[in-house]
Amino acid sequence: MAAYATFGLAPATRAGALLADGAYEVHREFLDFVVDGRPLLARLADVDGVSPLAADLGPTVFTSQVRALLLEGLPPLPGGRHVLYACPECEGLECGVVTAVIERDGADVVWRDFVWQTAPAPDPVRDGYRGVGPFRFRSAEYRAVLERLLADGVCGARRVLLVGPRVALFARLAAALRSIGIGAEITRDAAGAHAAEIRTYGAVAFERDVGEDERAAVRAAFAAAGSDAVFIEAPAPAVPLLVAQVEQALQHASHTLRRLTGLTAGAGRAHVGVAAACRVRLTGYRQCRFRRIRTVEVFEGRLEPGEHAVPLDARLRAGAFVVARTTGDVLVARLTA
Repeated sequence: MAAYATFGLAPATRAGALLADGAYEVHREFLDFVVDGRPLLARLADVDGVSPLAADLGPTVFTSQVRALLLEGLPPLPGGRHVLYACPECEGLECGVVTAVIERDGADVVWRDFVWQTAPAPDPVRDGYRGVGPFRFRSAEYRAVLERLLADGVCGARRVLLVGPRVALFARLAAALRSIGIGAEITRDAAGAHAAEIRTYGAVAFERDVGEDERAAVRAAFAAAGSDAVFIEAPAPAVPLLVAQVEQALQHASHTLRRLTGLTAGAGRAHVGVAAACRVRLTGYRQCRFRRIRTVEVFEGRLEPGEHAVPLDARLRAGAFVVARTTGDVLVARLTA
């Protein structure tokens, strides 16, 4: 029997760049395939591509890509071939893609015949990757890794949909959320997603430039699907604040009991409600005159149950934000005059 390879996934980035001629290479976040502990992309020399498990795909497309890799349905290309890496800019076949035959062999899943493909019928002799594969995976391990991508969002516990363009702020936010175990996808077609997929999201964040008609269509789609996702209508202008807003929204969506019962800020004080004794950290975020976000540590210590007024740093003025954190709980408030 052929030796088995291990199968896994790992976050990867195709960094964007401004080229000498003024053209721009888009930034892409995706999950790379890991075979025997090594990213598959690293085995393929000079390939500038992203896997079909990209963070900026809409929920319907992402799910269909996962199910294709699970061999649930017909392969996307003739000959049982599946796209493993595509052009980060357009994902068109004519730009060149890395494909492989993915098939069942008894109880196993096999990836074989890796090629660089620019037409429907590739030439494995001319364009094949010698020394790459075949890889034989145990079906249970293979399926568990991919099915986890679909199961992570059950009941919307740890999954957020980012509605807006694939811009730097949302790209960085998606990467930051994934680093703390929160699934995130970026899309401009949320209203067209299937109801079952919509219900896997616990929160939705709108980019500031998304118009009211698009917002209304997304809200209507979530309502029709019976979702109780929390909508973040006005995202904060910095990734750490956005992460906190998403965490807070997901807590509300999960209906879990919270240690922090409330947070308001104004008139030089932050008012924190605490349901059970816990260690609380308060952090302020202000925007300087150059529009950069500055962090101000406000308080860290144990608070007993009840309402607490904590003095704020004089640098925190109306429009700044305060974030309260304790174990498993986050609240965000904007300072009023």
